[in-house]
Amino acid sequence: MKRLPDSELEIILIIWDASESVTSDYILERIERDWTKTTLLNLLSRLCARRFLGCEKDGRHNVYTPLIDKDEYLKEESSSFLKRVYKNSLTKLVASLYDGNGISKEDLNELRKFIEEKEND
Repeated sequence: MKRLPDSELEIILIIWDASESVTSDYILERIERDWTKTTLLNLLSRLCARRFLGCEKDGRHNVYTPLIDKDEYLKEESSSFLKRVYKNSLTKLVASLYDGNGISKEDLNELRKFIEEKEND
């Protein structure tokens, strides 16, 4: 699965969160960028061409549906990020977040609990 650019990822996250097929107007109302409808339609067209989205005509509107699973994509993207940036070291990632104040002691406690639960599964 290919990695999505940030702009396309932002679009598909909106669609995944909707839990149903959506129109471009729906996306345009929720996007955090100042895009024209033409820009959005171009990006939606790319996502369809790359088989990330399906598109069906509903009256005068196109309706977009995700063709890939959110959890599957995020799992692969997270793994790819860890490999590319931290040479597959989770410890280096957590240390970087902690040293850069991107993770709090509460976050570490939550991570510790998560690890303990997974070890007991």
